[in-house]
Amino acid sequence: MTSSHTALKPDVRISSTALPLYNSVSLLAANTQSLVHRHISHSPPAAAALMTDTKLRTSRMHLLFMLPLVLEVLSISMSHNFTYDCTCHLELKIAICTSSNFTHLPTALPPLTEQLDLSLNHLSAIRPQAFHSTRRLRVLLLNDNMIGVLADGAFSLLEGLLRLDLSRNRISFLSEGFSRGLGSLRDLSLAENRLTSLDSSCFVHFDALQRLNLSHNVIETIKMRAFGSMSTLRQLQLNSNNLTILKNGIFSMLRNLEVLNLHHNQIHYLDVGMLSPLTSLALLDLTNNNLSTIQFKTFLSLNTYSTHIMLQGNPWDCDCDLQRVFRKLCNVKRLFLDDYDNLTCVNLDESHRNYTMKEEFCVAEMVTVLVITMTVVITVVAAILMAEKKRKTKNKEKHWTEVGELACASHD
Repeated sequence: MTSSHTALKPDVRISSTALPLYNSVSLLAANTQSLVHRHISHSPPAAAALMTDTKLRTSRMHLLFMLPLVLEVLSISMSHNFTYDCTCHLELKIAICTSSNFTHLPTALPPLTEQLDLSLNHLSAIRPQAFHSTRRLRVLLLNDNMIGVLADGAFSLLEGLLRLDLSRNRISFLSEGFSRGLGSLRDLSLAENRLTSLDSSCFVHFDALQRLNLSHNVIETIKMRAFGSMSTLRQLQLNSNNLTILKNGIFSMLRNLEVLNLHHNQIHYLDVGMLSPLTSLALLDLTNNNLSTIQFKTFLSLNTYSTHIMLQGNPWDCDCDLQRVFRKLCNVKRLFLDDYDNLTCVNLDESHRNYTMKEEFCVAEMVTVLVITMTVVITVVAAILMAEKKRKTKNKEKHWTEVGELACASHD
C-alpha cells in the first residue's frame, strides 16, 4: 500500500483503495465534459443553438450520474484524512505503518492482515472495537505513540492476538475492560508508561499470558490478586518502579513464574511468605532497592528446585545477625546468592566502609564473646577446684578427730 495524492487540494490524499474509483470517475467526467464542449465549439452558432434536446439531455444525465460518485470519493478521503504511508505485504499478511503521523487508526487495511505495526505515530486513544476491520491480527505494535486512553473493549475483537506492544505511551490507568477479548494473548508490554497502581481487575482476562513487562512506570502499589488470573505467566518485569513493600498474596497465583525482575525500586521490606507461592521461580532480581536486612524464613519459604537470587546494590545494615542469616542462606543447596561476594555494608565506619558481607567485620564482637566465655569457664573451673579443696580439707579434719577419740579410749 503506497500513498497517492490528488490534484484537487494539496492537503488531501486518497487511499489506494479509494484511488481507482476516484480515477475512473474523474476520467469519465473529463471525457463527458470534453465531448459536450467539442459539440458546442465545433458547431456553427445556429447549429449549436439548435442542438437537439436529446444530446443535451444525455450530457446532463452523464454529469448527474458522475457527480454523486465524485462527491462520495472526496467525502471519504476528506473525512478520514487519508495520509497512508503504509507498506502492505499481502503474501506475508503484514502492514507496516510506522512514522506516518497517524492521529487515528487507519480504516482501509487488508482484512487478512495478521501483523500490524503502528509504532512511532501520534495516536492518542484506542476506541471500543477499534480493530473491527482487522480481526485476524496476531501481532499488534502500538509502541511509541501518545496513547493515554484505552477504552473498555478496545481490543475485544482480537481474539487471536498473541502479542501486544503498548510501551512508551501515556497510559496511567487500566480498566477491567482493557483485557476483554485477549484470552489468547501471550506477550504484553506496558513498559515506560504512567501506571501508578495495579488492582485486581486490570488483567482478569489474560488466561494465556506468558510475558508481562511493566517496567519503567511509577507503580507504587500492587493490590491483592492483581495477577490472580495469570497462572500461565512465566516472566514478570516490574523493575524501575516505585514499589516499597511486597506483601503476602500479591504473587499467590504465579505458580509457573520463572523470572521476577524487581530491580531499581524502593523495596525495604518483604513479607515472610511473599515468595512461597513461586514454586517455579528460577531468577529473583532484587538489586538496587532499599533493603537493609532480611529474614532467613523469607527465602527459606521459597520451595523451588533451584533459584538464583541477586541482592547487590542494597544498603545492607551489616551486623553479626545479618551475616549469620546470609551464611545460612548460602548453605541452602537450592538457593544461589549469585552476588553474595559483592554485598557491601553502609553502616560501618570509614575504615570498614567497603567491607562486604563475607568479611569478618564483627571480629571484635566475636573476641568479646570469646573472652566472656573463657572467663566464665575459668570461673567455673576455679569454683570446682575450690569446692574440691574444701571437701578434702573437711575430710582430713574429720579423720584427725576420729583418731584422737580412739587414742583416748585406748588410754583409758
